[in-house]
Amino acid sequence: MPWIFRPTPWMLATVIVSVMTHAAAAGSFTRGCAARDLQLLIVIEEQELTGSIPAEKISEALLEMMHARIVCHQGRVLDALAIYNAVTESVRPIRAGRAYTTGIR
Repeated sequence: MPWIFRPTPWMLATVIVSVMTHAAAAGSFTRGCAARDLQLLIVIEEQELTGSIPAEKISEALLEMMHARIVCHQGRVLDALAIYNAVTESVRPIRAGRAYTTGIR
């Protein structure tokens, strides 16, 4: 019986392996976003419990977090992490005290 080359099974196997590889890579990228999301949720909850952040600011932060999640799921992880960092900075309380400057008299 002569050997016949059949490319269909090989092409199918190649497609399956590439899809699985892409899915695995996407999952690892979104883990970083999920970790940052959880950290930010904890910070927001702590600020809310202490009453040091107004409700409007919490609402804005949660909307921006949703935006970061969408960006992360689109595969733009670095952009999403930048959004998470900006939200973290916006919900940090302003510490009471004096700001010191140098060179101003």
